[in-house]
Amino acid sequence: MDLEIKGLIETSFLDWDGKIVSALYVPGCNFRCPFCHNSGLVESPQSYETIALEQIENFLLGHKDFIDGICLTGGEPCLHKDRGLFEFMRRIKNDGFQVKLDTNGTDPDCLKRAIENKLIDYAAVDIKGPLDEKYDRSSGVKTDLDKVKQSIKIIMESGIQYEFRTTIVPTLLETADIEAIAKYIAGAEKFVLQQFVPENTWDNSLRKVKPYPREKLEEMVAAAKPHVTNTIIRGA
Repeated sequence: MDLEIKGLIETSFLDWDGKIVSALYVPGCNFRCPFCHNSGLVESPQSYETIALEQIENFLLGHKDFIDGICLTGGEPCLHKDRGLFEFMRRIKNDGFQVKLDTNGTDPDCLKRAIENKLIDYAAVDIKGPLDEKYDRSSGVKTDLDKVKQSIKIIMESGIQYEFRTTIVPTLLETADIEAIAKYIAGAEKFVLQQFVPENTWDNSLRKVKPYPREKLEEMVAAAKPHVTNTIIRGA
């Protein structure tokens, strides 16, 4: 199996609401989000030690009475669909654990295959901004929005549990942008507004940007709720 894991948080209470999981980080990403905190996984993944899959599996099996499953994140896990991603998820599922997949939604075929083969129990799809010309500012690259839209449709029709989430960066997003996203995903199961954290962002200039106060985030929630009832704030 070729899948490389470059980071491991053995016990996380934050990556999957209501679950205790191990968070696994894969290298590489096709985005260059200026607010990313994991830029090392993208720029210099070779500088991180590869964690043996057997080590991960042994930890999980040794804590089966405590750990519910894994959160596979990164980086962008779907970049590894031909490098053992599906085989690894199947192995974890066969061990009796649940699997959550974090993705930026640019590979709808990967998402569809994972769902159809019952390899994931929960998906978190990042929506970087309103699905228009502003998107590229947040993703840091020219984004194929048609693919992101396909992923949104796939996940909303999948029957599995899921959430859409957007990191609220003051220099990139306003209330009207959040309302636009909420309108596009109207009727979604959950929409998470993630508080921006300026420490260690890829773009150094963002490290001086003050996050929106709680009141501003609540204003955004109020704008989104008519379209997605279950809109919540995380991290503030």
